[in-house]
Amino acid sequence: MKKKIYILLLILTLCNPIMAQRHRGRAYWHQEWVVENGDSIPLFHLNPIRKYARKPDMRRYARMVRAVKRVYPIAQEAQTLMKTMEEELLALPNKKQQKLYIKGIEKRLIREYTPVLKKMTIYDGKILLKLIDRQTEDTAFEIIKEFRGGFEAGMWQTLAKMFGNNLKTDYNPDSDDAILEQIVVMYEKGTL
Repeated sequence: MKKKIYILLLILTLCNPIMAQRHRGRAYWHQEWVVENGDSIPLFHLNPIRKYARKPDMRRYARMVRAVKRVYPIAQEAQTLMKTMEEELLALPNKKQQKLYIKGIEKRLIREYTPVLKKMTIYDGKILLKLIDRQTEDTAFEIIKEFRGGFEAGMWQTLAKMFGNNLKTDYNPDSDDAILEQIVVMYEKGTL
């Protein structure tokens, strides 16, 4: 009987580190063995676990997950585009060249994103506005005002209000958008 127990312990000891290494990317822990005073002691390393808010309604939550999967790549592209635009605008010598540069970027964006934006729902648009604020730390209204002027920003804000959106919506991950932040963090980690 003792021989069977030793064989079982040997198999478990050999298989456990292999399993921990194979699933290390998505596992919540991994195990090592430490030898102290001739004794083998298992040492478990726990990955950090983040506490999230409760999921309010599974349908609403699933809808938000689908929206984040659709629009988060666009928000990331907006972040990189904003950085490059700001660098390029600082390098241009006068206002006329800056306006020409902005017009060229605007035409490219319209050509590239019009088919994508036409397929979006109003809800996807709301999530996109919040994620753009999260990524760029500026609301969509502030971005339009900075690059196109206050009158045009006001015009787009009026149009957005008619369709139930608000370009001045702030992203607040601590209260209103806690669940959205949870989904985004899970999306970034690849666990969604």
